Amino acid sequence: MTQIVQPDSLLTLHYRITLDSGQPLISTFESKPATLQLGRGDIAPTLERCLAGITIGERHTFLLEPENAFGAHREDLVEKVRLEDFPTGAEVEPMVIMEFTAPDGTRYPGLIREVLDTHAIIDFNHPLAGKSIRFEVEVIGVS
Repeated sequence: MTQIVQPDSLLTLHYRITLDSGQPLISTFESKPATLQLGRGDIAPTLERCLAGITIGERHTFLLEPENAFGAHREDLVEKVRLEDFPTGAEVEPMVIMEFTAPDGTRYPGLIREVLDTHAIIDFNHPLAGKSIRFEVEVIGVS
Protein backbone atom coordinates (compact mmCIF):
# COMPACT_ATOMS: atom_id res chain seq x y z
CA MET A 1 0.00 0.00 0.00
CA THR A 2 1.41 3.37 -1.02
CA GLN A 3 1.49 6.29 1.39
CA ILE A 4 1.22 9.05 -1.24
CA VAL A 5 -1.86 9.90 -3.33
CA GLN A 6 -1.39 9.03 -7.02
CA PRO A 7 -3.70 10.05 -9.93
CA ASP A 8 -5.39 6.60 -9.85
CA SER A 9 -5.44 6.01 -6.06
CA LEU A 10 -8.36 4.68 -4.09
CA LEU A 11 -8.67 7.08 -1.15
CA THR A 12 -10.29 7.14 2.23
CA LEU A 13 -10.48 10.73 3.40
CA HIS A 14 -12.39 13.40 5.19
CA TYR A 15 -13.21 16.50 3.20
CA ARG A 16 -15.05 19.76 3.58
CA ILE A 17 -16.15 22.18 0.88
CA THR A 18 -17.16 25.68 1.88
CA LEU A 19 -17.71 28.89 0.01
CA ASP A 20 -14.86 31.36 0.33
CA SER A 21 -17.08 33.24 2.82
CA GLY A 22 -16.99 30.17 5.10
CA GLN A 23 -20.56 29.05 4.36
CA PRO A 24 -20.48 25.24 4.67
CA LEU A 25 -21.62 23.15 1.71
CA ILE A 26 -20.57 19.58 2.53
CA SER A 27 -18.39 17.89 5.12
CA THR A 28 -17.51 14.35 6.16
CA PHE A 29 -15.44 15.41 9.20
CA GLU A 30 -18.45 14.98 11.50
CA SER A 31 -19.42 11.58 10.07
CA LYS A 32 -17.97 8.63 8.18
CA PRO A 33 -15.01 9.31 5.89
CA ALA A 34 -15.53 9.15 2.13
CA THR A 35 -13.99 6.62 -0.24
CA LEU A 36 -13.09 7.94 -3.68
CA GLN A 37 -11.47 6.34 -6.72
CA LEU A 38 -9.40 8.99 -8.47
CA GLY A 39 -9.43 9.09 -12.25
CA ARG A 40 -13.02 7.88 -12.59
CA GLY A 41 -14.97 11.10 -12.17
CA ASP A 42 -16.00 10.58 -8.52
CA ILE A 43 -15.01 14.22 -7.91
CA ALA A 44 -14.19 17.19 -10.14
CA PRO A 45 -10.80 16.90 -11.91
CA THR A 46 -9.53 20.10 -10.28
CA LEU A 47 -10.23 18.64 -6.83
CA GLU A 48 -8.45 15.42 -7.85
CA ARG A 49 -5.38 17.44 -8.84
CA CYS A 50 -5.33 19.03 -5.37
CA LEU A 51 -5.11 15.56 -3.82
CA ALA A 52 -2.15 14.30 -5.88
CA GLY A 53 1.01 14.00 -3.81
CA ILE A 54 -0.64 14.21 -0.37
CA THR A 55 0.64 11.71 2.19
CA ILE A 56 -1.56 9.71 4.59
CA GLY A 57 -2.31 11.75 7.71
CA GLU A 58 -1.78 15.13 6.06
CA ARG A 59 -4.45 17.79 6.20
CA HIS A 60 -4.57 20.53 3.56
CA THR A 61 -6.85 23.43 2.68
CA PHE A 62 -7.02 24.74 -0.87
CA LEU A 63 -8.66 27.98 -1.99
CA LEU A 64 -9.92 27.54 -5.53
CA GLU A 65 -11.03 30.42 -7.71
CA PRO A 66 -14.09 29.73 -9.92
CA GLU A 67 -12.04 28.84 -13.02
CA ASN A 68 -10.15 26.22 -10.97
CA ALA A 69 -13.21 24.90 -9.13
CA PHE A 70 -16.53 24.48 -10.93
CA GLY A 71 -15.90 27.01 -13.70
CA ALA A 72 -17.08 30.48 -14.45
CA HIS A 73 -20.81 31.14 -14.61
CA ARG A 74 -21.66 31.07 -18.33
CA GLU A 75 -24.60 33.12 -19.61
CA ASP A 76 -24.86 30.82 -22.65
CA LEU A 77 -25.97 28.05 -20.25
CA VAL A 78 -28.98 30.11 -19.12
CA GLU A 79 -31.94 29.49 -21.44
CA LYS A 80 -35.60 30.41 -21.88
CA VAL A 81 -37.86 27.36 -22.09
CA ARG A 82 -41.50 27.66 -23.12
CA LEU A 83 -43.88 26.63 -20.34
CA GLU A 84 -45.83 24.51 -22.84
CA ASP A 85 -42.66 22.39 -23.36
CA PHE A 86 -42.63 21.23 -19.72
CA PRO A 87 -44.22 17.85 -18.94
CA THR A 88 -47.84 18.01 -17.81
CA GLY A 89 -47.99 18.34 -14.03
CA ALA A 90 -44.33 19.39 -13.70
CA GLU A 91 -43.53 21.68 -10.77
CA VAL A 92 -42.37 24.80 -12.62
CA GLU A 93 -41.40 27.11 -9.76
CA PRO A 94 -38.33 29.22 -9.02
CA MET A 95 -35.40 27.41 -7.34
CA VAL A 96 -36.62 23.94 -8.38
CA ILE A 97 -34.08 21.66 -10.07
CA MET A 98 -35.45 19.63 -12.97
CA GLU A 99 -33.90 17.16 -15.36
CA PHE A 100 -34.02 18.06 -19.06
CA THR A 101 -33.30 15.91 -22.10
CA ALA A 102 -31.18 17.27 -24.95
CA PRO A 103 -32.00 16.36 -28.57
CA ASP A 104 -29.26 13.68 -28.48
CA GLY A 105 -30.89 12.04 -25.42
CA THR A 106 -28.35 13.32 -22.88
CA ARG A 107 -29.97 14.37 -19.61
CA TYR A 108 -29.00 17.58 -17.77
CA PRO A 109 -30.13 19.11 -14.48
CA GLY A 110 -31.29 22.70 -14.69
CA LEU A 111 -32.28 25.18 -12.00
CA ILE A 112 -35.46 27.16 -12.64
CA ARG A 113 -34.37 30.75 -11.90
CA GLU A 114 -37.55 32.58 -12.88
CA VAL A 115 -41.03 31.80 -14.19
CA LEU A 116 -42.55 34.31 -16.61
CA ASP A 117 -45.96 34.36 -18.35
CA THR A 118 -44.95 32.08 -21.22
CA HIS A 119 -41.39 30.96 -20.40
CA ALA A 120 -39.15 29.85 -17.56
CA ILE A 121 -35.52 30.88 -17.22
CA ILE A 122 -33.38 27.75 -16.69
CA ASP A 123 -29.77 27.81 -15.51
CA PHE A 124 -27.74 24.78 -16.65
CA ASN A 125 -24.54 25.92 -14.91
CA HIS A 126 -23.17 23.86 -12.01
CA PRO A 127 -24.67 25.36 -8.80
CA LEU A 128 -21.15 26.37 -7.68
CA ALA A 129 -20.12 27.88 -11.04
CA GLY A 130 -18.72 31.36 -10.58
CA LYS A 131 -17.95 30.83 -6.90
CA SER A 132 -14.62 30.51 -5.08
CA ILE A 133 -14.48 27.53 -2.74
CA ARG A 134 -12.30 26.18 0.05
CA PHE A 135 -11.51 22.48 -0.22
CA GLU A 136 -10.16 20.99 3.00
CA VAL A 137 -8.95 17.36 3.05
CA GLU A 138 -7.41 14.89 5.44
CA VAL A 139 -6.18 11.70 3.77
CA ILE A 140 -6.74 8.64 5.96
CA GLY A 141 -5.86 5.81 3.58
CA VAL A 142 -4.39 5.29 0.10
CA SER A 143 -4.37 2.12 -1.97
